[in-house]
Amino acid sequence: MTESEFNDKVDETLEAIEEVLDDAESDLDYVTSGGVLTVICENRSQIIFTRQGPVKQLWVATKSGGYHFDFDAAQDTWVRDSDQSPISPFLQQAFQEQAGETFSFDI
Repeated sequence: MTESEFNDKVDETLEAIEEVLDDAESDLDYVTSGGVLTVICENRSQIIFTRQGPVKQLWVATKSGGYHFDFDAAQDTWVRDSDQSPISPFLQQAFQEQAGETFSFDI
């Protein structure tokens, strides 16, 4: 994957997350700045998405820890580097645990 392709995939993913949050009319706020998406929960905790170009990963920081995702072209999705699990179920669980809200992510 080229750097340009990687950046395009990250941008698409962050935009998809923003769309889910907008469509859900939830009480979560988010800010995008410099390629970083910060979701602010009602309890003031944050879920932060950052691109890591040198290693071509999408990093997600939650209260429970930091997670690293690689893009798997065969599955056309991001998968966690530690166990190859897809990002969508991870995000659903992370938002449920941290924000107390249920979202359906199809990323």
